[in-house]
Amino acid sequence: MLTELRTFIAVCRHGTFQAAGDRIGLTQSAVSSQIKRLEDLLGFPLFQRTGRAAVLNAAGHATLPRAEEISALCAKLIDLPDEAMTVGMMRLGAIASAQTTLLPRALVMLRQRFPLLRIHVIPGLSIALTDALDSGQIDAAIIIKPPFGILHDMTWQPLVREPYVLVVPSDVPGEDWRQLVQQNPLLRYERTSFGGRMVERFIQRESLSVHDAIELDEIAGLVNLVAVGAGVAIVPLAEANLPLPLGVRMISLGEQTFFREIGVMQRRVSEAPASNILLECLLESAARFAGARAVDR
Repeated sequence: MLTELRTFIAVCRHGTFQAAGDRIGLTQSAVSSQIKRLEDLLGFPLFQRTGRAAVLNAAGHATLPRAEEISALCAKLIDLPDEAMTVGMMRLGAIASAQTTLLPRALVMLRQRFPLLRIHVIPGLSIALTDALDSGQIDAAIIIKPPFGILHDMTWQPLVREPYVLVVPSDVPGEDWRQLVQQNPLLRYERTSFGGRMVERFIQRESLSVHDAIELDEIAGLVNLVAVGAGVAIVPLAEANLPLPLGVRMISLGEQTFFREIGVMQRRVSEAPASNILLECLLESAARFAGARAVDR
C-alpha cells in the first residue's frame, strides 16, 4: 500500500493525475490504477470524479495527513542497518522459460545475501508483466524485450540473447528450413506474446506460405508437440528446453536467424531494497549458462 499512498500524496500536491505522473515517473494510466487500487483497499473513494483536476472529497481530506505521516515514518527506515533491509517481500514477474533456469539460480544467490527476504514469483506473458510493473503490482519483471521500447521511467538490463530455430520431428527428412515450414503443419508461438509477434513478423518478411495447426504460448509445449509429430515450430532456443527431447531435431535459419532478448525491467527508482543485488544475481546466473554452453561446444 505504501506505493499507492505515495502516489496519492503526489496527486494531492500536483493537482492532476497527469501532473503527478510526470513528477514521479508514471504514466497517467498507472497513476489512475494505483489510486483505484488504494480506494479499493480503503473501501471508499478519495476524489470527486469531476473534470481533469483531482479534487479531494471529505474522505480524501481526512486520509491525506495520515498518508503523509505513514510516508514520513517509512522514510526514516533508510537509517536502519543493512541487516534490517533483508526483511520484507519482493514481487517478481517472470516468463515461463525463465522460471525454471535463469531465475532459480539467481534466487539462490539472492537468498544467500538476504536470508530473511520473502520472494513472490508471478508468472505471465511479457506484455502482462510489463503492465503489472507499470502499475506497481510487481517490483521487477524478467521478460522478452518489448518491441515498442522501454518506458522512460524504467530501466532495462539484457541477460540472454536466444536465436530462433526451426524444430521438426526427427523422422521428417530434409534440411531446407523454408521448405519444411511451408510443407508441414505449423505449430504457432502465440501471436499476442512478444516472442510470437517476432515469429509472425519473420513469416511475413520471408513471404512464407504456412499451414497453421495449433497455437500456444508455452515453448516447451510446442517442442513436445513436435516430438509427437504434430508439426514443426519456429521457437527460440531457450535454456529451459535444452537438451531437446528425443524425436526432435533442430534446423538453423541460417542468415535469416533472428533473436529474442531476455532481460530484467525495473523502475529507475525501485522501492525494493534488494533490487540492485537481484540484478547482480541475474547477471551471474546468465553468465553461468553462457559459460556452460561454451564448454558444451
